[in-house]
Amino acid sequence: MWQKNEIKNLPGFHRALTQNQNLMNAIVTVIGEDKVGIIAGVSSVMAENNINILDISQTIMGNYFTMIMMIDISKSSKDMQAIRKLLEKTGEKFDVTINIQHKDVYEAMHRI
Repeated sequence: MWQKNEIKNLPGFHRALTQNQNLMNAIVTVIGEDKVGIIAGVSSVMAENNINILDISQTIMGNYFTMIMMIDISKSSKDMQAIRKLLEKTGEKFDVTINIQHKDVYEAMHRI
């Protein structure tokens, strides 16, 4: 277990903390049957709309693809609803379910 003072001394800690202070973060989840191009399709939507991917994790569970991303939408010209529609359209293309939620809502829903 990391002690608080040890975490603060990790390389990049202060940079990451400073970078994340003024962000409008959202969580994107992608679930569906594994197919070629899902990550490329989703990340293309992000790049085309000036959305920064802050963190990403993906895995294959059986024949199912699962991915979760933390993104920063603060520099996008699109609001959350417009981004949601773009992601839903991308999900239809790959026959996967894509959801987006503001990070605070996601964390509140998943708190034990």
